[in-house]
Amino acid sequence: MTGPGRPDTAAHPLDDPVGSALRGPHAHFAEHRGRVLRYPPDVTPWVALPERPGPADWSDAAALAGPGGLVTLTAFTEPPPDDWEVVFDAEGVQLVDAGVDAAPYPEAVRLGPADVPDMLDLVARTRPGPFEPRTIELGVYLGVRREGVLVAMAGERMRPPGWSEISAVCTDESVRGQGLAGGLVRAVAHEIRERGDTPFLHAAASNTNAVRLYESLGFALRRHTPFLSAIVPQDPPVRVPGTVRGEVRERAAR
Repeated sequence: MTGPGRPDTAAHPLDDPVGSALRGPHAHFAEHRGRVLRYPPDVTPWVALPERPGPADWSDAAALAGPGGLVTLTAFTEPPPDDWEVVFDAEGVQLVDAGVDAAPYPEAVRLGPADVPDMLDLVARTRPGPFEPRTIELGVYLGVRREGVLVAMAGERMRPPGWSEISAVCTDESVRGQGLAGGLVRAVAHEIRERGDTPFLHAAASNTNAVRLYESLGFALRRHTPFLSAIVPQDPPVRVPGTVRGEVRERAAR
């Protein structure tokens, strides 16, 4: 490929899901500098770097995030520069649809912008992973309410060409064990298939309960993949030359 993002050494869109999404269906979200791509931080924190980044690429990532900003990566094995502070480094798994019994879930309701405060509250209680005020713009989100309270949800995040990631799967402790997570994952998978895409998802390898649930629903392990978040130094080096290749893209009215 040419242009920003990872060179086309990645043989499959899911080898570089962030870059593939931001060069494809989510291009209207993409902010880039040099060869580095990212989502707006209030959408989701994911950043895509070239597979073998040089000092200029790290400098561009630092310029996008800003001093003290967070750079979050997946499917990426290169360590950040020594003066960056790594705040999260964990092994993950990438699972793909291998015969999921996708179907609508009768209790599910479609969530919209008015539901975001309740979604953020549920995320704060359950901590499923990154979820920001504009994450809902990435795709379909379904939830379950009990007595008006949002107690479970699942939705979509990255969209590499032909694929859609199921994410933000979370259930309040008060209703766990009732099959809500499984029902919502199957329902989101149904929405994805209806659009012609294939569902996939990520999970922490250490979250064996979640991995077992996803495998029981019909997902299969595709690969192990690292997750890493690092903080840009307060006084990062300046790129030389200091020109920006491209600008923050105009985001389509949504």
